[in-house]
Amino acid sequence: MAISFDKALGIHEAALRVRTQRAEVLASNLANVETPGYQARDIDFREVLQAQRGGSSLPMQEGGQRQPLEQGMTHHNHIPLKGFDRRYAAEPEVKFTQPHQASLDGNTVEAHEEHAKFMQNAMDFQASFTLLNRKFSGLSKALKGE
Repeated sequence: MAISFDKALGIHEAALRVRTQRAEVLASNLANVETPGYQARDIDFREVLQAQRGGSSLPMQEGGQRQPLEQGMTHHNHIPLKGFDRRYAAEPEVKFTQPHQASLDGNTVEAHEEHAKFMQNAMDFQASFTLLNRKFSGLSKALKGE
C-alpha cells in the first residue's frame, strides 16, 4: 500500500506556506510604518484555508464533491503536469487593511496592530510546524516498524 503524503500530512504543509507568506506581508507593513502613503496589507488565512479545503473556488461534480481544476495545454509542445492539483498552486490574495485611526500622511499601518498580528502568526506557524513535525515522526516510526 502506497503512502499518500497529501493525505498523511493534511493541510499542514499548505498552512506553513501561507503563514510564511503572511509573515512576509506583515514584516513589510512593519518596515513601512513611517512611509507616507503606504497602504497596510494582509492575507486572510481563513479564506485561504477554505479554498485549500475545497471551498467555492472549485467546481462541483456529482455527489456534492469538489472537483480539482484540470490543467489545460495550449500548445502541443507543452509538457503535461501529472499529479498537479491547482488548488495548491494558487497564491493567497493579499488585501489592503482598514486602519482604526486615520493618519495625516495616508499611511494605514498601525504598528501595535501589526506587531500583534505578526506575533499571532508566528505562534500559529510554530503550532502548524509542531503538528507537521509530529506527523513526520509518526510516519517515520510506522515505516521503521516501531
